Amino acid sequence: MSASAQDAHPSLAKQALEECAKGRLATEREKRQAHFQQGQSLGERAVAADEGNADAHFALFCNLGELLRIDGESLTSLFGLRRMMHELDRALEINPAHIDALSAKGTLLVKLPSLLGGDAEKGEALLEHVVNKAPKAVNARLSLAKVRCEHGRHQEAVTLATDALVLAQQHDRADFIPEARAVLEQLQANAAKAGYKAQF
Repeated sequence: MSASAQDAHPSLAKQALEECAKGRLATEREKRQAHFQQGQSLGERAVAADEGNADAHFALFCNLGELLRIDGESLTSLFGLRRMMHELDRALEINPAHIDALSAKGTLLVKLPSLLGGDAEKGEALLEHVVNKAPKAVNARLSLAKVRCEHGRHQEAVTLATDALVLAQQHDRADFIPEARAVLEQLQANAAKAGYKAQF
């Protein structure tokens, strides 16, 4: 099989997403980085082979995003952020109903400052839409749970995070289980503090 024929294979985008998931599961920085770099390479090949494939753009976005936050949540590269957002926006341009891309977009809108294109209100609405449309959406529930916590709606936040953890376990989303556990523990602690404060 020629290189171009291999690149045209639809599994490239799937392989790129698998690398993104493996990178999330890896505990050592070097291994995480290696998976994300491999995923980026596969994603770039998938996009080059079929520019109109939303999954290819989303897979590339996934790996670019994880590489950007490999040393924490702070975004250090404006160019990297723009490139990542371009891939996400292109995925949604091709397929406006792409649930994973909608979830990622909502998460970024609530996380990013307005200077970098953030819009908390729009992001929250998008996350609510995803949660209502996709019963298995783990990431959207985690992101929405954090937003609810910030708004002081602690019980709702804990419920969403609990659902996210259960879904991640039920559907073998091992890459999301550690994050779901950590978020749930943090939100339970916040809820307990809020309840304590409310008594005095």
